[in-house]
Amino acid sequence: MSAIFANREAPVTHKVLIMGAAGRDFHMFNCCYRDAGDTEVVAFTATQIPHIEDRVYPASLAGSRYPEGIPIYPEEQLDKLVGEYAVDEVVFAYSDVDFPYIDERRRIVEKHGARFSLFDVDATMLPSSKPVVAVTAVRTGCGKSQVSRRITHILADMGMKAVAIRHPMPYGNLARQAVQRFATLDDLDLHECTIEEREEYEPHIRNGVIVYAGVDYAAILEQAEQEADVIIWDGGNNDTPFYKPDLWIAVADPYRAGHELEYFPGTENFARANIILINKVSHADAEDIAIIEDHAREVNPSAKVLLRDSTLHVPEPDLITGKKVLVIEDGPTTTHGGMPFGAGVVAARLNKAAEIVDPRPWAVGEIADTFEKYPDIGPLLPAMGYGETQIRDLEETVNSVECDLVIVATPIDLTRLLTIERPHMHIGYRLERSDGAITEAIKSVVP
Repeated sequence: MSAIFANREAPVTHKVLIMGAAGRDFHMFNCCYRDAGDTEVVAFTATQIPHIEDRVYPASLAGSRYPEGIPIYPEEQLDKLVGEYAVDEVVFAYSDVDFPYIDERRRIVEKHGARFSLFDVDATMLPSSKPVVAVTAVRTGCGKSQVSRRITHILADMGMKAVAIRHPMPYGNLARQAVQRFATLDDLDLHECTIEEREEYEPHIRNGVIVYAGVDYAAILEQAEQEADVIIWDGGNNDTPFYKPDLWIAVADPYRAGHELEYFPGTENFARANIILINKVSHADAEDIAIIEDHAREVNPSAKVLLRDSTLHVPEPDLITGKKVLVIEDGPTTTHGGMPFGAGVVAARLNKAAEIVDPRPWAVGEIADTFEKYPDIGPLLPAMGYGETQIRDLEETVNSVECDLVIVATPIDLTRLLTIERPHMHIGYRLERSDGAITEAIKSVVP
């Protein structure tokens, strides 16, 4: 039960297992272990995302020292794997988890006498020959995407070509997904993108911005630098940047005040960022905004703190008033992001919907499984679509719910992927232009 480890110049003295979720874990391996001659990475574990375990990190990405690749197991097998592989160290390499969650995994590892480590932030930030503006967050669902899109508009106004490099979401064939380039909506179909991928890539593409993503972020950067004046690191969850930023922005959420000190690795973003942007302020309590401001002064006093608002765009609010509505929200935000509501629920409440219909009684297949795994989801439907089966289960659930109107609050037009038989409306957030502070910060790092 060991990865075949060949062509080594020195004997293996250290066996490592990397805990991940199909993204940061692979980047950690590529940066720190692929060429480490005295270290064998015996396995990855996977969690958070459906259907990403029971794969192999392929030899074409792992390198000649791993001619059969590296196995990927469900994280539920961690206890067994540490013992059976005689692991010396387990490296935790994924995002948007609280510290008690990490401590539970630490105890599992340390009872076997192995060392437990968090990933090295600095060792996994690659340098770029182009200016890098990194947009990160303290939790998933804070509004990073709106900030990233606003920055691409600022750069366009400056006559600069921005290329967005998105945090990895390689949920399919890893070898084919090593370097992905998205310039048109057809590219989303070409790469068989999930709903979650489309939510991140499609808005950039519609704004005329090329997006890169994949697995090998050194190769991705090398290719992107050939056509970019500025690199926008568009982070995922609350992960830290994969590239060394010239300007580091961390987005905080007043709906979850305090989480900036409680969730890893968002704490790193909060402590290291040049700008802490508190989003959604018009709908937030002043006390919660003050909590984040106080924490910023405590842990990152040199950061500039900006208050920004995300304007809710509802094309026909009268259609909501007095209606029974089903709300479809962003999947990751409302599942492992722990956000009990999003733009759709806000729109329903502000426009006096008669009822927000809880979809649980109608949920089928993998959508029902999602509600079972995340029982604290509010009365909304997370737009889960990590594969064709899940997309079809989402479609069946949507069309089974007894409601007058479906509010679609995802960043993409879901009707490109599924048929919604009931009346529906697409709504969303946009980051408001403000005092020019972000523009001035960008000008300070972009020649």
